[in-house]
Amino acid sequence: MRHCNNALLAIAFAGVALVSAAQQPPRTTAPAQQPPPLTVDRDPVRSPDGNAPSQPREGVQKEGSGFILHTDVEEVVLPASVVDERGHLVQTLTKDSFQVFEDGVKQNIISFQHSDLPVSIALVVDNSGSMSRKRPAVNKSALDLIEASNPQDEAFVVNFSDEAFIDQEFTSSVNKLREGLSHIESRGGTALYDAVVASADKLAMDGKRPKQVLVLITDGEDNASTLNLEQTIRRVQQLSGPVIYSIGLLFGDEMSRSEVRHARRALEMLSTETGGIAFFPKSLEQVDQIAAEVARDIRSQYTIVYHSTKPSSEPGFRRVQVTAEEKGTGKLSVRTRTGYFPIVRKPKKSVQPQSE
Repeated sequence: MRHCNNALLAIAFAGVALVSAAQQPPRTTAPAQQPPPLTVDRDPVRSPDGNAPSQPREGVQKEGSGFILHTDVEEVVLPASVVDERGHLVQTLTKDSFQVFEDGVKQNIISFQHSDLPVSIALVVDNSGSMSRKRPAVNKSALDLIEASNPQDEAFVVNFSDEAFIDQEFTSSVNKLREGLSHIESRGGTALYDAVVASADKLAMDGKRPKQVLVLITDGEDNASTLNLEQTIRRVQQLSGPVIYSIGLLFGDEMSRSEVRHARRALEMLSTETGGIAFFPKSLEQVDQIAAEVARDIRSQYTIVYHSTKPSSEPGFRRVQVTAEEKGTGKLSVRTRTGYFPIVRKPKKSVQPQSE
């Protein structure tokens, strides 16, 4: 019998967030003693004052030999991957190779990095009944991904079905992550969207690394969330991240063609809109190769920072496009998030001294 000694998903502000819940009773005890189920506000994309919520992640600056985050609502940070016509990662570009456009207007790049920056990672794994026989292979691949990443990365584990639980808080220990992934109680439905939003909120609040990534592994479509797909994407965009890599285990006879099509569309949109990739292996044997590709993609990203030409007080979604050109490389494709919502802040009142 397993104890929830890690954390329980709960509401933070008007959104969804993950918070620690120490020494919770076993999930399999009587209903009166179980942790309360995850509840989600139906409009989690606004804060109580009507503005976009949570803590913006809007800058990377160098300090000594490392990198730290700083908050500046007028800066926009874009993790970007570049591939050539054959789909191979291109890692030789400079700042001058890139152009950034926001709502069609060219922007001035103020900071550019191409180094293996540490990452805060959410491992969000489907724990529904249909995943029971797939979890050993999935867990191994997730750990291989972590071991292939930067040693300074931090990660936490979320197992979800119709509810979602943090089964390991942020750590750089592979052994602790292995233990968190081993907490398998395959049951219930699939509240995928709620788990993604709650995990993204936790990354925004508690992640300490310059970049943030969410790795989502599931074998079905959402059938238990309070949120829908559009609300989920909007919320992640309002948080200015994370990049979502989706691995859809949609093979086998468990799903109809229609269900597979809907599940595939949802995972592709979650990844495309945030600058990640959706993978659809044809067997469990391919998952380990995909995990290695995800780790390689994360470690090969460029980090582009620009000052928006629009005032931060101007609300609404801002669409971003990034292009890259370099002699001798042929046509290049840049993958990054499609846009963002600015953090709108009310101007502070100032008191003028009275003239004598």
